[in-house]
Amino acid sequence: MSFIARILLVDDDPKYLKDVLPSYGYEVVVAPDGISALRILKNNEEKSFDLIILDVMMPNLDGWETLKAIRSDKETEIIPVIMLTALDEDYQQVSGLKFGADDYVVKPFSLPNFLARIEALLRRSKWKKEKSIGAAIPICSDDPIDELTSREKEILNLVARGASNQEIAGKLYIKDVTVKTHLNNIFKKLNVTNRTQAVLLAMQLMII
Repeated sequence: MSFIARILLVDDDPKYLKDVLPSYGYEVVVAPDGISALRILKNNEEKSFDLIILDVMMPNLDGWETLKAIRSDKETEIIPVIMLTALDEDYQQVSGLKFGADDYVVKPFSLPNFLARIEALLRRSKWKKEKSIGAAIPICSDDPIDELTSREKEILNLVARGASNQEIAGKLYIKDVTVKTHLNNIFKKLNVTNRTQAVLLAMQLMII
């Protein structure tokens, strides 16, 4: 079976996500605590993980200490991490981001929202990897690039942060179809064919 991405789920009570994520195309490896997670990461160097979902409250080694260890290791420091916690405290979220978490989700959570966060992080991670290795940006023609409007730049900035069309529409108080129209105009102006190419080229040209 071909999976969208490989996820390390670090949770002492993983049953729900362990069961549901594979049905959405994700390969899931489970670790019951931080110590087990670090051991798995060390032993899986040839087949790395695309994302780590890390519970805060765990036995043996909690989420904070596990996150610090992940970020201090050259082999794992760039893997996106979503922190899970039952505590909805601002200082907890600030701590997670300070230690290097990419996102922070409070339990119980909405599955569609959680899946959207996973997809957004995976998109951002993919763009960063492509940018870091100097990925070639295929230009579809030799035509000069037209200047983007302020609204188009605003939408492209949100795309670069991993926002979906629906999220962009909600944030800018416009319809989904309007977002699609703007994106099509952006693609034509930049002479590209998809969102990833548009973001990479816009970064290269310092448009965003």
